[in-house]
Amino acid sequence: METKMWSEFLAPYRLAVDELVVKLNHIIEEYRAMGMYSPIEQVIGRVKRISSIIEKAQKKGIPLYDVENRIEDIAGIRIICQFEDDIANVIKMIKSRSDLQIHEEKDYISNQKSSGYRSYHLIATYDVETLTGKKTVKVEIQVRTLAMNFWAIIEHSLQYKYKGNMPETVSMRLKNAAAAIVQLDNEMSAIRNEIVDAQNSFRIKAGIVSQILNNIQNLYKVANDREVAKIQKEFYDIYAKDDLNTLSKFCKELDSISEGYRSQSLPERNL
Repeated sequence: METKMWSEFLAPYRLAVDELVVKLNHIIEEYRAMGMYSPIEQVIGRVKRISSIIEKAQKKGIPLYDVENRIEDIAGIRIICQFEDDIANVIKMIKSRSDLQIHEEKDYISNQKSSGYRSYHLIATYDVETLTGKKTVKVEIQVRTLAMNFWAIIEHSLQYKYKGNMPETVSMRLKNAAAAIVQLDNEMSAIRNEIVDAQNSFRIKAGIVSQILNNIQNLYKVANDREVAKIQKEFYDIYAKDDLNTLSKFCKELDSISEGYRSQSLPERNL
């Protein structure tokens, strides 16, 4: 297959990946906009390199004209979760989507590979609109925790280096690391509530601080510089105390002050 033909062949896969990454990231934004914990922490998308497609086709004895039908991971989406408990929720979410048709599931979490690899895979089809009309492409969706992803990236790099002939000592260390990853995920799940509460508090504080700074910046346009400087100093003093309730109260008071100036600056209506 010529380079130009490869480019045309992969274009719908690139479009599918781009669209799905945007849609899944929007889910994260929706959760956080409502002040809720998102079971999705990060979304990564990629289209398999031409060299990787050819290498996989040769390894599996697949003729190049049939890679579209027989290679399922040309388009790949990786959904990263913080906790193992989140994975089931994300899978349920993916299955309920009307724009994805699930055809196969591979649970490498309950049944991890002999190498120690753990992840949940969904093989789906997704429709994209191209210049020549609708095109249905296969997409592999992997759902895993941050810890699982860290291990998988390292394992993939070593497999690439050793071309499938990894030394036994390295393989054993990877298996030991995989066992440690299981323990780590279990420990993180045990203190999940504390972690989520801490993260929510951080996000709430960041949002309040952003609102305060935005109000202060706008006040410089309409209020006395000395008065605004005084307000800014008061904010720094309150921020240094690291008290969320006091910070929230100051934010509401500043909103009222800003609203007062906005009302003064509104033009009078002609009666």
